[in-house]
Amino acid sequence: MVGSVMVSKDRIRRLRRVLIGWFAANRRDMPWRRTRDPYAVWVSEVMLQQTQVETVIPYYERFMRRFPTVGALAAARLDTVLKCWEGLGYYGRARNLHRAAGMVVAQLGGEIPGDREALLRLPGIGAYTAGAIASIAFDRPEPIVDGNVMRVLCRLFRVHGDPRSTQTGRRLWEMAAVLVPRRCPGIFNQALMELGALVCRPGEPDCGACPARRLCEGRRHGEQSRLPIRRVRKPIPRYTVVVGIVEKDGKVLIDRRPEGGLLGGLWEFPGGKRRPRESLKAALTRELREEMDIEVHVGPRLAVVDHAYSHFAIRLHAYHCKWLSGQPTGQSCTAWKWVRPKDLNRYAFPTANKKVITALMDPT
Repeated sequence: MVGSVMVSKDRIRRLRRVLIGWFAANRRDMPWRRTRDPYAVWVSEVMLQQTQVETVIPYYERFMRRFPTVGALAAARLDTVLKCWEGLGYYGRARNLHRAAGMVVAQLGGEIPGDREALLRLPGIGAYTAGAIASIAFDRPEPIVDGNVMRVLCRLFRVHGDPRSTQTGRRLWEMAAVLVPRRCPGIFNQALMELGALVCRPGEPDCGACPARRLCEGRRHGEQSRLPIRRVRKPIPRYTVVVGIVEKDGKVLIDRRPEGGLLGGLWEFPGGKRRPRESLKAALTRELREEMDIEVHVGPRLAVVDHAYSHFAIRLHAYHCKWLSGQPTGQSCTAWKWVRPKDLNRYAFPTANKKVITALMDPT
């Protein structure tokens, strides 16, 4: 039995056979699929978390040129790693990857482990990433369940529970563990993911092109478009943020965010959230006084940037400011610098701040 569906060994073998055969003929050419180097597989899987393949490819190729081995990554400064990651988002992935590389070099002799439990002890590696590295790079019969695999399994085996719930999520992992073969487990796992990405897509799947359509319980009951069950998403909160391009002697002030939080380790223009019924300029004056211990004259607005994160959205207002007094102390940052505008591109900034820099450097 797989989930609530009785599945014979013969049916499991058929499913494995048709998926592996389909993958051989339809797999997309991606740079990380041209190697079984565990480090390359690891980097690609981390980058692919919550990020589309087309976006990842140029970042992956640039990252691998800059840090071709786990030793090179471990030896690099975090600032350098974040600059290479700049624009890819979810920067905790980069920080954990860098930290884990240091652990591999310092504690494991530079050898990435193939054992799932050992992989899980490294920062940033969860059940999915451990299963992907173990199966793809080391041929270990470990299951994987990502968003694509969740969708495929819910349709194949007619799972009606919310796949994001603990109970249903556990069932899906159990299904994946039953299905993964001892021979070519990495190929099978990639086939499941590829099927979800290309054929068994969200919304209306392309059942006519699916190699497993005759084995699909969801399709047999006409429920393939209604599965998996989707939870109702709550509206995300929206915040108004103000930042200052604080100018002094031809330089502007930037500060670095603490490593443990959102956008940790990145540089930004100082500022913060506007309070209710507070004017934008008053909010910026207050934030710079509270956070940086400086007094400024807030001048004209430079740019307005709308940006969405995973759980909230912001409208960022950037203002030219003239420094009046005070020595920056950085109450909520780890470092601060006065930097010439032409040198800002040396530092890793969040996407919203990058748009402000573009406006600052645009003479029009």
